[in-house]
Amino acid sequence: MVYHERLEFNPRRASRSSLHILHVIGSLSPAAGGLPEAVRQLAEAHIAAGDQIELVCLDKPGGTFLAGIACPVHALGPSYFGLYGFSPRLWRWLGANAHRFDGIVMNGVWTFPGLAVRFAARRARKRYGVFAHGALDPWFNRHYPLKHIKKLVYWPLQYSVLRDAEAVIFTSDTERDLARTSFRPSQWNSVVVPIGINDPEERSRNAAEQIETFYRRLPQLRGRRYLLFLARIHEKKGCDLLIEAFAKTAGSFPGMDLVIAGPDQEGMQARLQRRAEKLGVGNRVHWPGLISGDFKWGALRACDALVLPSHQENFGVAVVESLAVGRPVLISNQVNIWPDIASDGAGLVDDDTQEGTERLLRRWLDLSPAEQESMSGYARDSFLGRYALKCAAAGIHRVFSAVHGE
Repeated sequence: MVYHERLEFNPRRASRSSLHILHVIGSLSPAAGGLPEAVRQLAEAHIAAGDQIELVCLDKPGGTFLAGIACPVHALGPSYFGLYGFSPRLWRWLGANAHRFDGIVMNGVWTFPGLAVRFAARRARKRYGVFAHGALDPWFNRHYPLKHIKKLVYWPLQYSVLRDAEAVIFTSDTERDLARTSFRPSQWNSVVVPIGINDPEERSRNAAEQIETFYRRLPQLRGRRYLLFLARIHEKKGCDLLIEAFAKTAGSFPGMDLVIAGPDQEGMQARLQRRAEKLGVGNRVHWPGLISGDFKWGALRACDALVLPSHQENFGVAVVESLAVGRPVLISNQVNIWPDIASDGAGLVDDDTQEGTERLLRRWLDLSPAEQESMSGYARDSFLGRYALKCAAAGIHRVFSAVHGE
């Protein structure tokens, strides 16, 4: 039977038995985008709620980014065949360890680890779930037709992973509904678990120190206002739209700069830098690369607003991070949580086009200081009301709790 369920929890209902849950992910490297950070923080939320958590990944053991994770991490080493993640080591590890867990969560689709999770879980008679993380959005089919053909060939295998899962987990109703239009057949058990992050205001050692860390790294921005793009430098994220839109608005707002922070995975940055120079704004666009820790939080706290004109975004970890520190977000209507942002007054939304991105910037810059400050307050309220990560941990717990009679 196929069902749709939306799991939203009251923290006062947190009393329940502890479960032992395994999260499987291709890589925990920050260079892989927002997914590794989401899984790291989700692990912390599970632990805070009383569950036992372990992570298994295909990273090289001893990587510096694996330090400081608050649960056991099994780094099995790089896979074969690149992004597909073919790993006999993972197959053997899951075969030997699946029986230890009450539930297994596969983070992502289209890769070999999903097949390995399905086989090991069924053999050990354990439940597993698949966290889609936006990978079933039909946008990819339209914009990458050759990859779509490959996925059609692979779909019978991938579909079996989704069909046999206890739940296929989505972060919004929009993501869930779009996923069913991507491929056929598409019959699986859908669960919506609004994900988020741990509250940085409960974890921060000092907000002022974080801001100072940012200015020490980018001293040219001290005393200047700036908009922050915090994501992979990738076509999907709308970086090119942002450069063009900023160039068209820069003359009217000479006190505003743009920071584009994120890993350049496909060599797009050089082209964008040349374009910014040609448009006359090269000295006002800053490229710090991948940022993390206090540097990242300082960048978020000191910016005017986060801007993400993405063509497809199932959730957007950076969007929620911005809301958490009270910074408004300027996003496209292809970021699937945009209705919540608009409803809460926590930011501005427009089309993922050149014109829409330019309107987005102008609408923000035309607001009065009082209006911008009011939106900052709404941003923090939106985070507290919707995106506390402990609710997501409770949702995943619920997927597996029936085995314990809860």
